[in-house]
Amino acid sequence: MTIAAQIAEALEVQLPCYDAEKLTNQGSLAHIVLKDQVYTLRITRAGKLILTK
Repeated sequence: MTIAAQIAEALEVQLPCYDAEKLTNQGSLAHIVLKDQVYTLRITRAGKLILTK
């Protein structure tokens, strides 16, 4: 079980939980589509997440 999944379970939250590094295929960028809009998820060198349109 991933750390994120453990945290979600500990908080008893029933939300989907995803590993950002898996979403980016161990890279730093991924595209996410919502209703025909494409967003870019970026993992910074500091380990922060940025979601842009």
